[in-house]
Amino acid sequence: MRQPTRYKLLGVEQTPLTIDELHGVIAQTISEGRQRILANHNLHSIYLYHHDSKMRSYYGKADFVHIDGMALVLIGRLLGHDVVREQRVTYVDWVRPLMTEAVANGWRIIYLGSKPGVAEKAAEVLRRDYPGLQIATMHCFFDTDPMKSENNNVVMQINGFQPHILMVGMGMPRQEHWILDNFEQIQANVILQAGACFDYVAGAVPTPPRCMGRLGLEWLFRLLSEPRRLWRRYLVEPWFILRLFFTELLNHMNRGKHEV
Repeated sequence: MRQPTRYKLLGVEQTPLTIDELHGVIAQTISEGRQRILANHNLHSIYLYHHDSKMRSYYGKADFVHIDGMALVLIGRLLGHDVVREQRVTYVDWVRPLMTEAVANGWRIIYLGSKPGVAEKAAEVLRRDYPGLQIATMHCFFDTDPMKSENNNVVMQINGFQPHILMVGMGMPRQEHWILDNFEQIQANVILQAGACFDYVAGAVPTPPRCMGRLGLEWLFRLLSEPRRLWRRYLVEPWFILRLFFTELLNHMNRGKHEV
């Protein structure tokens, strides 16, 4: 596998990867018996990164940080980076190709997240659609304090399944905090911050039309679907991102002038 390109955008490191390239990283990690965090960034996570020291520690521990959001593809292009649409990988699009790859390679997957019953409903859908899929689920309604027995029991159950892939879908920043707190105890080759992808599979949350995702308008569908929960993310946080963008754009333009 070729060495992925890395660059810094809006103050965070990115590793643009396609779905096939992500599968290659996972396969290599499992075959070598290693452990890796495959993280991702969207505008919301970048906002949190700049406001939450624990999020910065989490991303510092991640081996690869792929792009989850068309806005980052567009911003990357404007700032002169060689990034293409196919390198925007969101779990709504990735979850099913990942299951196909898991069946083909015999990977065991466990998903930690969602409300009680929701993740298992999603797993039933995936088992039906992908015969032979080895998948288990656990809901995320528990005390995540790493010093509490409830949290330790969750980690023990995860390790008991001997997963190749652990998908954590607790929402940001709770899922990243939990991974960081428990990383040393988790026995899984690949750890993914998967958000609400099983909520979509189960039908608990409406899936944005994929054409809106390709146009960079998925945020609008989500805002209209859950305005009380998401208004701040989509109407307030982007102003901070806009300031980062213009600062970086001015720096990029000044570098261009000096090179001329």
